[in-house]
Amino acid sequence: MRVVVCTGRGLVECRRYLDAIDQRDAAIVAGGSIIADPITSRTIHRFAMDLELVRLVVDRLIETHHPALVLKDPLEAGYDYLVVRGPRQLQLDPVMDWWFEAMSVRVRTTDHLHEDEHPEHTVRVGAFGYSDQLHAVAEDLRPAIEGRGHLHNFPAVVGPEHLPRLKEGQSFHILELFKEGADKWSAISWLAERDGIDPRRVATIGDEVNDISMIRGAGLGIAMGNAIAPVRNAAKRHAPTNNEDGVAHAIGEILSGRW
Repeated sequence: MRVVVCTGRGLVECRRYLDAIDQRDAAIVAGGSIIADPITSRTIHRFAMDLELVRLVVDRLIETHHPALVLKDPLEAGYDYLVVRGPRQLQLDPVMDWWFEAMSVRVRTTDHLHEDEHPEHTVRVGAFGYSDQLHAVAEDLRPAIEGRGHLHNFPAVVGPEHLPRLKEGQSFHILELFKEGADKWSAISWLAERDGIDPRRVATIGDEVNDISMIRGAGLGIAMGNAIAPVRNAAKRHAPTNNEDGVAHAIGEILSGRW
């Protein structure tokens, strides 16, 4: 039985958890765009973005006053994020500075995308900001990237010290764009095909928008009790919440044969 961690975080951003559980099987990171060996940190497979799509998205983000977070294959580039600030030298939100420092993320900064020395190793382009602003950016980008890429827009992890900046009804969000077809289920399917595993013998557990593809695709898709509605609707089974040890419950049900 294989156990694969699938996360929206980059490898360095989830390293502490992989080490804590002594993860040996492959880890799917960066929303499915990279499959990595958690022991050697080497990239097993990546879904790189087309350079023209990267340019389009970076330009749109800078036009809307959002520095572009260009995620790299760190093994090839030698760092994790290229932050493109644009000619106005846009500054990162303090939340991103906090996150990069807390996660020991390696960052390089440039004013122009053409200064990117590793364009072929980009797997994701993202932005951080207020929910209402990023929602508008997402709606603007959807028709422009149709057939070439796909995007997610969802709540970000922030420290409590950042919350006072929010207006009522507002939250901090992350916008992420990938190559078309690059998602968690695509990565799981790649691994399953490599290892001769029938996709119907795969169980997946998730709660957020970037989990929907694997919840739908797996033979057994399980929604956490705190999952968003689209995940709950796509799932065949439902587990308790994160705070109620829902993952442990789901694993127990699978190992017992009840699920």
